[in-house]
Amino acid sequence: MKVLSGEDKAWELLAGLQPEDVCKRTGAEYDRQTGAYRISVFGAMFSVAHQKKEILALSPGGEIFLTRLRYFFVLSVIWYMVGAADVQPTGKLVKPSGMPGGDIFFRGSHVLPLEQIAKKFGADRDGFMDRGLLYGGRQAEYGDASLELSPFPRIPVTVVLWLADEEWEARADLLFDSSSTAHLPIDVLWSVAMMTLLLFI
Repeated sequence: MKVLSGEDKAWELLAGLQPEDVCKRTGAEYDRQTGAYRISVFGAMFSVAHQKKEILALSPGGEIFLTRLRYFFVLSVIWYMVGAADVQPTGKLVKPSGMPGGDIFFRGSHVLPLEQIAKKFGADRDGFMDRGLLYGGRQAEYGDASLELSPFPRIPVTVVLWLADEEWEARADLLFDSSSTAHLPIDVLWSVAMMTLLLFI
C-alpha cells in the first residue's frame, strides 16, 4: 500500500472534487479549457492544475511563492482548495494561541519569526507598510502600523507592528480571522502564517 505525503493526498482529493463546488467554497475560478483553477494569493494570480499536479504563477512577482516560499505555499494552497468552507470572514481577530491546537505556533521550530519582523521594522514604519502593500495588503487600524493581507480569498491575516520607543522594544503580532479554522487545519494555518511573515523578512 502506497503511503501518500500530505501534498500527494491533497492533490488526490482535489482531483475528485467538482469544480463548481471548489469555486463556490474557495473564491477561485475554473477554466474548463485548461482544466485548471485560478486563485488569488497575496494579490497575485496562480493557476492550479490538479490533473498535472502543477501550480504556475500568472502574475509578476508570483515566483517567490514557487521558489523561496514553496515549502509553505504548495501544501497550503492545495489544502485550501480541498478544505475551504463557504464561510465568510467574521471580522473578529484572534491570536494563533487562542485557536484550538494553537500551541503549535509556540513550540520548537514552529515558533513564528515575529521577533525578526520587529527587529527589522522597529524603526521603519514606512518600510513595513511598503512591504505589505507590495503583496496586496491594505492598511488596518491596529498598533503603530498594521496590514491586512489575503493569503487566500477567505483567509485574511493581519500583521501588527508596534514601533520601538524609549520605554518599549518593538514587537509584532499576527492575527487570524476567527473563521480561519473552518477552512484549514491548524498545522496548515501555521504554514500560512509562516508564508505571510517570511514575505516581510
